[in-house]
Amino acid sequence: MNTIASGHTHASTMKWLLKREFWENKGSMFWAPIVVAALLVLLIGGAIVYGVTMHGAPAYVSINGHTVSHGALSALPVDTRTMVANMAGGMVLAAAAPLFIMLAFSVFFYCLGALYEERRDRSILFWKSLPVSDGQTVLSKAVTAMLVAPVITIVLATLASFVLLFVIGTALSLHGINVFSAVLASPDLLLTPLRLAAVLPVYVVWALPTVGWLMLVSGWAKSKPFLWAVGVPVVVNVVMRSINAGLETMTGQSLLLAHYVSDLVARILGGVVPGIWFTFPGHQPTNLQSTAAHGFDVGSLVTQSYLSLAGLDAWVGALLGVGMLVAAVRLRRWRDEG
Repeated sequence: MNTIASGHTHASTMKWLLKREFWENKGSMFWAPIVVAALLVLLIGGAIVYGVTMHGAPAYVSINGHTVSHGALSALPVDTRTMVANMAGGMVLAAAAPLFIMLAFSVFFYCLGALYEERRDRSILFWKSLPVSDGQTVLSKAVTAMLVAPVITIVLATLASFVLLFVIGTALSLHGINVFSAVLASPDLLLTPLRLAAVLPVYVVWALPTVGWLMLVSGWAKSKPFLWAVGVPVVVNVVMRSINAGLETMTGQSLLLAHYVSDLVARILGGVVPGIWFTFPGHQPTNLQSTAAHGFDVGSLVTQSYLSLAGLDAWVGALLGVGMLVAAVRLRRWRDEG
């Protein structure tokens, strides 16, 4: 009974801590993406509606060798309609790209100030007076960075993309081209938001080194955490590259450690960028080029994202991230000066 009550208390505390993090960072995690999403709908949708209104819709559209005149796309073959839906799904990702870029910057600077700001403004003294452990506090900040912020971005990106599709579809329908029957009825398009959410575990694994490093620096630095967080890895990487270049010049051999250092720096500074795993050797998507002509296959993107977890480098980085988060907990426990 005590165990159940204790578990309920911990869950309630974590829920309260997550709400605190959201309300304290509502501007960067909620309102800023809403503004960007609204601008995307206004600019892209407005430009297309203006073009269709001023110049009219095309008399026909050629899709995969099939000519579609003013009418429904439902008359197209099944494979062609699937391709149209894939294109619409790719459009959802393309329209959401600015929001995911904003997510990377938002999470980066949120983690960098997560522990530093509460020491600087001395609010840590108030939070330490509450019955909340340092581990719970740091965990709530990590969960906010790796789960709460991405979920908010996915929801807003999905809403913006579907509003944009509705605006474009309505503009075309008013000129005799009905795209709703083929696009909105497609399960591939409707599953796109769920597939984006399905990549969240992959994002967490690859983001852990960056989140752990930034929070470690945030809990340690007395001033200028950005310079410490970015400067130290960059300087180490430059020194290792210089040593490697000198070694290659003198002996013709390269220093294997320099390659690992470069990958490590990329992991601890760029892990919060969605899709960063595709930039590492052995994890590049293999069939996006072949599917580009037939629309963007979001399902294939999810599958290949999970394949990136088959490499040891993903899990080594995640373990380092967990270790740095543990160190950040200990730092918060002992460093409460302003």
